[in-house]
Amino acid sequence: MVCRFNPRAFVARMREVEGLGFETAPRPVANGVPPLPAIVPFVDHRYGRAATLDEPAVAISLYELVNLATGKPHVASRTDLAARFLIPEGAAIVVSGVDKDGPIERWWELKDRPAILAALRALGVTLVTTPNYSVLTDVPRTDNLHAMKRILLAWTEMAGAGLPTALHVNGRTQHDYTRWAELIADRPEIEILAFEFATGCGRGERIDWHVAQLCALADHVGRPLTLVIRGGGRKLDMLRRHFSDVTLVETEAFSRTIRRRRAHLTESGRLKWVKFPTPEGAPIDDLLAHNVALVRASYETCARPALRLRPPTRRIRRAAHRDDESVQPGLLRQLHLSGEARGVAPEPQGVVAAAKS
Repeated sequence: MVCRFNPRAFVARMREVEGLGFETAPRPVANGVPPLPAIVPFVDHRYGRAATLDEPAVAISLYELVNLATGKPHVASRTDLAARFLIPEGAAIVVSGVDKDGPIERWWELKDRPAILAALRALGVTLVTTPNYSVLTDVPRTDNLHAMKRILLAWTEMAGAGLPTALHVNGRTQHDYTRWAELIADRPEIEILAFEFATGCGRGERIDWHVAQLCALADHVGRPLTLVIRGGGRKLDMLRRHFSDVTLVETEAFSRTIRRRRAHLTESGRLKWVKFPTPEGAPIDDLLAHNVALVRASYETCARPALRLRPPTRRIRRAAHRDDESVQPGLLRQLHLSGEARGVAPEPQGVVAAAKS
């Protein structure tokens, strides 16, 4: 914890980031924005699988690609990388820096990060997103500012190594987003942003607040920005109105497959998951491929405009409504398939009811 009431540790933490201000961070050159599909499936490992997942773009974890104990990459070539995750050698690779505090703190402690980043560039990864250092509510404010400065420094290291890099704009207050917006507006070399909605930022009303802040940031910057998100897929439509491109790193298909769940789409376009036990030792490749395809289809359904029903060609007798109003077929036009597709709790049986605060 970065607290000024612990002077010795506080001074050391200030020195490691050269102060809390953004202005002291180096300015690397721009590396460009690589083309990415709208949905990129996340693959965490190869366990339980025997075949290559045939996808043109795949996301993997930075902390599964690098051995955090030794500070060395687990792989030395694209062939090794493809074999480690059972993905195509020619696939576009998004390396995600999002994780729990343990791995991202270990990344900060590694002494030879430039060599690791040079190895990632040699592997030809398409994009890397910075670690998402936490900005918590139960710590001194200086701890939040220190975390955000570390995110920026991690971005400068990765971008400085020649890697197309997404800056993870973690923030807890509106002022945090204002600082990020001013920084990005002043530094055109920042072309790609990242955000994670899978944990606290995606819960309850907070997701709407963070989405509003991100959209306001993009409007303030006033130039095209690409956004890469984990979680928050139901907010894609809103974000796409303000960012030039939005890519979703989709983690649900992989995590559900590991738990032996199979996706299917209802007639209304809703995505549902059912138990799908597999024989002991049987590979889950077909199940994973099916789930990836169905989840992508559900988002494609969301992106389609609402169906317009053709007016009836003959007079239809309508049943009386209880308030003397006839049933209106026009109400069908108000059904929003994207909301329906994403409106199912992922684990209804695991929901715990709680009193409203």
